[in-house]
Amino acid sequence: MKNVTISLPDELAHRAKVFAAEQNTSVSKYVGELLAERLEAERGYGKALKAWRARKPVVLQDASGSYPKRDSLHER
Repeated sequence: MKNVTISLPDELAHRAKVFAAEQNTSVSKYVGELLAERLEAERGYGKALKAWRARKPVVLQDASGSYPKRDSLHER
């Protein structure tokens, strides 16, 4: 386990202490959990964006000039 020092405004530090106490945990554990959740969400977003960018483009108009039906564009 690595120790990290962070600086918080006094009011925010107080609110974090009160919230952590209400949750029966420490500020350190609470901040660590928040950071882990945020980083995991960012990783998931990055993976989804990469997968989306890897998809081949779809031509929306065919030679007749008509657009495809919505159901044909979305998996159901």
